[in-house]
Amino acid sequence: MKMIGLIGGMSWESSAEYYRILNEGVRDRLGPTASARCLLWSFNFAEIEDLQHRGDWPGLTTRMIDAAQRLEAGGADVLLICTNTMHRMAADVEAAVGVPLLHIADPTAECIKAAGVKTVGLLGTAFTMEHTFYKGRLIDQHGLNVIVPDDEDRATVHRIIYEELVAGKILPASRDAYRAVIARLVENGAEAVILGCTEIMLLVRPEDSEVPIFDTTALHAAAAIEMALSS
Repeated sequence: MKMIGLIGGMSWESSAEYYRILNEGVRDRLGPTASARCLLWSFNFAEIEDLQHRGDWPGLTTRMIDAAQRLEAGGADVLLICTNTMHRMAADVEAAVGVPLLHIADPTAECIKAAGVKTVGLLGTAFTMEHTFYKGRLIDQHGLNVIVPDDEDRATVHRIIYEELVAGKILPASRDAYRAVIARLVENGAEAVILGCTEIMLLVRPEDSEVPIFDTTALHAAAAIEMALSS
């Protein structure tokens, strides 16, 4: 079994879900006492959040590369960035190490295409919804049409992530707000919705959407299991 290196702590709430999904998946594949071989580098998300909102992406890139190199030195055979937003520097991270980086958008897009979906709504942080590093990959490399919420809905989605979900707060009113945002994406043509922040799966469930939802956390972890167990 290959060693999975996890760049996490962004936030630890979703990193804990990665750890659970990886170990449950390996157990289901290999037997009741089996678990995943993995290493976790966990950031203090308060520092990451501050740099994100200050727009210090070069500083964040330096920290992400350092984490990746430490995991590689520790024996990781494949790397995962356990957050959608920080895939903004995925290419720089992958170029700085000698092991593959499993990009979170790729297994998600493959599942979307396998389901026959062409137009998908994207939920995530403002950085993920507004910048091109994520949408561009879905469009250019996977041929998907991507719809994002309007300005007001993007602000709502972003606020709930940073003020509630990263702190483990799961509020019914916020679930209702996300349901409304999803409904408006569907009205605008979305055939499915990507939960493009690794914490959103803590709040949104399949029954909260009238179209299929694609949880990047679960799909990313499942693809890592396949890589880890491949010959």
